[in-house]
Amino acid sequence: MHVPYWIDPDEQDLDFPDVEHAMQDPDGLLAMGGDLSPQRLIHAYRHGIFPWYSSGQPILWWSPDPRSVLFPAELKVSHSLTKKLRRKDYLVTMDQAFEDVIAACAKPRKGDNGTWITPEMAAAYTELHAMGIAHSIETWQEGRLAGGLYGVSIGKIFYGESMFAQQPDASKVAFVHLVRQLETWGFPLIDCQVHSEHLASLGARTIRRPQFINILQQGCSSNAPVSPWKFDPGLKI
Repeated sequence: MHVPYWIDPDEQDLDFPDVEHAMQDPDGLLAMGGDLSPQRLIHAYRHGIFPWYSSGQPILWWSPDPRSVLFPAELKVSHSLTKKLRRKDYLVTMDQAFEDVIAACAKPRKGDNGTWITPEMAAAYTELHAMGIAHSIETWQEGRLAGGLYGVSIGKIFYGESMFAQQPDASKVAFVHLVRQLETWGFPLIDCQVHSEHLASLGARTIRRPQFINILQQGCSSNAPVSPWKFDPGLKI
């Protein structure tokens, strides 16, 4: 029986096994262990690998096949969401409240017993944010954070991590603004990791792992937008 590759936490070598060696059940599990250093995280994302685990588990590294992605030109905006965007119910910003966004994303959802965004994960991505590699998109209502999302960006690939909404459609509004801006910057895709009905309703679909890796190889080597991120003035939504 195939078992995930074990990475010694003290191991300085950042290399992972080839993603083609990822397990089929559970889908995409590639390796265990290691650490959440910025260097290892960046190396992982460049190769189509991301960490996802619960408190009390070793770090688990994944590369599922197929992979859920969204090509910016394929974004779907419902009629009701279009009306909400036109009303401008929310103020939308970038990189203005990263720690607040990740803290809100880490709160357990209804029906969940816990969260995969452990304190160690939150600290690791906050460090990436300080390096200009992780970014947040925030929606505000009357000066209060209403929703948002965060993810990692390497070159011109954005890897979505988590989103939250405290008001109706607040995360969807943030996502639409992000997609429109990334399309303007020439990003070929947004990594959505695994299928969800929520993201599928916005246009996400699955592609096979080899195609995903091929897109990463070019996109990650492209010049990245200047950090901190800001929306272009007059961005068309």
